[in-house]
Formats: sequence, C-alpha cells, structure tokens
Amino acid sequence: MEKYTQLLTELNSNIWDFSELKFCEYRSAQVMIDLLRNEGFSVKVGLAGMDTAFTAAIGNGHPVIGLLAEFDALSGLSQCADIAVPRPRGGTENGHGCGHNLLGTASVGAALMLRDYLAEHKQQSGTVILIGCPAEEGGSGKTYLARAGVFAALDLALTWHPGGGNAVVTGSMQANCQAYFRFKGISSHAAATPYLGRSALDAVELMNVGANYMREHIEPTDRLHYAVTDTGGISPNVVQNHAEVLYLIRSTTSEKVKALYDRVCKIAQGAALMTETQVEIVFDKACSNILSNSVLEQLLYESLCTVPLPQYTPEELEFAQAIKETYQHIDPSTDLSLMGIRDPEKAVLAQKYKMLPMANFVVEYHHENMDIPGSSDVGDCSHVIPTGQFIGACFATGTPAHSWQMVAQGKSGTAVKGMLYAAKVLAYAGQKIFENPEISEAAHREFIDKTGGKPYSCPIPPDVLPNMNAK
Repeated sequence: MEKYTQLLTELNSNIWDFSELKFCEYRSAQVMIDLLRNEGFSVKVGLAGMDTAFTAAIGNGHPVIGLLAEFDALSGLSQCADIAVPRPRGGTENGHGCGHNLLGTASVGAALMLRDYLAEHKQQSGTVILIGCPAEEGGSGKTYLARAGVFAALDLALTWHPGGGNAVVTGSMQANCQAYFRFKGISSHAAATPYLGRSALDAVELMNVGANYMREHIEPTDRLHYAVTDTGGISPNVVQNHAEVLYLIRSTTSEKVKALYDRVCKIAQGAALMTETQVEIVFDKACSNILSNSVLEQLLYESLCTVPLPQYTPEELEFAQAIKETYQHIDPSTDLSLMGIRDPEKAVLAQKYKMLPMANFVVEYHHENMDIPGSSDVGDCSHVIPTGQFIGACFATGTPAHSWQMVAQGKSGTAVKGMLYAAKVLAYAGQKIFENPEISEAAHREFIDKTGGKPYSCPIPPDVLPNMNAK
C-alpha cells in the first residue's frame, strides 16, 4: 500500500477540490478513470444513461469481486479544509459533506492492491471490477446501474463508508422514493380580482397539510420529507399560477414505500381538487432497502481486526478534538446505530466513543436485523448480488453527516489515514475471497435464502431516466 499512498492522497484531494454534484461529477470520474487506465484496467464509460458511471476491470475468471466507488458532493456545504470554524471556500457552493471523496479513493486503492495480488499469483482465478457509482446523494445512481444489469456481472460486492468509527454495517437502511408534485393554476391580481385566480401555491400548502396529517397514520419507522422547490414567484400581489414541492418518502421496504407514495399522490390530487388547479406528478428516483449478508459481514469484521488500525499524531488528535467541540451538544445516536452500538449493555462502549476524539478500536460484530435510519442506493446492489459494507473512522467521533465539520476534515491526516486503512481492509477481504471460493458460495446461499430466489425488481419505473438536470 505504501507505494500508492501519495497517489491516493492526491486523488482524494482532487476529488475533494472538485466537489461536484450528482450526475455532474465529470472531473472526479475522469481522474479516477485516467488513473485506472494507466494502471492497466479495462474501462467502460457512460453506463445506464449516466455520463459519469463507469467500470474498470482487471483479471480473469471467477470469483468476480465488485468494489463500489462514490464521488459526488452535496450542495450548500462549501467549506475550507483543515480549520475548525465554518468558513466557505471561494469558487463553489458545494462540499464533500459525506466523505465520498474518501469512499471512492479507498475503493481505487483496494482495486490496485487486488490487481497486484492477482499479478503475483498468476495461477489464481479472479476478476476485480471497480464500479464508478455517481449520484448517491439524491440521485440513486446504483439503482439505475442495477436496472441496467451492471451488478449482475459480479459474484459479490464490497464497499465501505467513511464515518466516526470502525465497524461492520449490519441490518438494513430504508428504501425510499422521490417525486415532484407540480401544480398549475391561474394567475390574477391578488387585490383587484383574486376570485379569478386559482393558486398553485395554495395547492402546495394544502398538500403539505394533508401529508402532515398523514404522519399520524404511518408506521413509526416511516418518513415523509418535503421541500418547496418553486413558490410561483416572489410577488405577493399576484395569484401564483405555478408551484412545486419535492417529496422524499422512506420505509423499510420498496413495497411499503410504494404504498405510502400512492397515498401521498392521492393527497396531491385532493389538494388540486380543493384549489381547482392541476397537478403533474413526476417520479424522480428510488432505491431499495439494504439486504444484509452475514457471511460477508463476518469476513469484513475479520479484515477490520486484522489490518492494523491507524495511529494518530498529537496534532491530528488536537484538530479532531477542536472539531468535536463544535458539535458537543449533538447526540451521535445515528452514528452509534450504524456501528451497532445501541443496546443498553453497550452503554460503556457508547460513552467511550463519545469521549474519544478519534475512534481507535473496532466495534465487536454481531449480526442483527435492525432498521437503520436513512437510505443508500447500495441497497439495490444488495438485492442483485451478495453485498458487504463497513464503516471506517475518518472523522472525529460523532461528526454529523452532511455538515461543514465533515467537509473540513476531508483532507485531514486522520481522514487520509482512515481512507488508506479502508483500502487495506477491502483488499484483505478480496484476497480471502480469491483464496477461499467457499466464501462466495456461502454468501450466495444466504442471498438466495433471503431473496427466495426471486429476481431483482427495480423500484424505479422503466420509463424514468436519470435526472441529469437535477439540482
């Protein structure tokens, strides 16, 4: 790995600098593609209708291991690196508030190490395919890749996510769907002839009221989120003839999400009836819940425990503590849940996590079928092939996701060390799979048992294409 340290550090820095949003990660994808081509990988670009989706393959035969690489940023999170105060950097409004610069870079590092392993063991059958996955944030890029059959070429997939600790992800994140509700009314003078107008903005407000009343009658794990994306103008003396609201709906399965979506659509139609407006419903995207695989989880836990944990300098710990002091009032319950630290008997471990500036331990693994807040399009990959995922410590413990604090740490020494550690963990797991075909076989048996042998069903309708113009 040492020979790739500088290369990967520069790759991470470049992707952090680019900070490109979903479906527009042109420079980020290109630097990864150029690097992998130069290293001998066979690259295919522009998959599933997405310009920035790609595969980079090397090796021959089975098992075929997929490494998932993300590289999209988030809007509204511009932040200078390596400072513990909020300070937007010039030239962009975006920032890597979920660490996808680190995520994609570590996957590239693992691909390089597995390439080297196969070159050194020429009799070893095996293929590595790195999959460049755009638009995880709000675009469900992997869902489109799954629908296009990209994951079907793999035997299994491994991935990770930067976080505040080191742990296997077990359980399931939620399925979701997203849709625009666009209302059209009739404009008029709001004082002279308001009776001639039909307010599209009123329709949006009534829809939101209806959805809020619906919250009492959904399961506790279900979620409805919305954002008014078009108010119809800024003139209060004009009856707004157009308005738009974007809804994100979550539940534990795609089937439950579909049922909630149908109810929300009825509310929108009711709001249109009440206001004598018209509503256009535009389905935007969706993703499935994550289907866990205990075989791959156990393998990743072994990897996490085998690869030496990063060692931090006093300066790195000092910076982590300075960052931590900016959000001491925030309860890291979601962070703890992702790492399986949620039972009462784990209170001591939870307290340890909260007190340390950086997590210097691996959370003991126990397979669970728990529901984890939030969603990831990794879920769709997991419904096509066995998929394993872990969290690697790159940020100060408890760092809230989608925050300026996470962006500020994206190039830090702790983040880079965590990224290199994650690359080694992925590579170690990949080597074990190459050396022991029974791991892949066992993972597939569990996968078939959980799916009942049913083929993958994409939650995005076949006529819905990636929203390349999304903001």
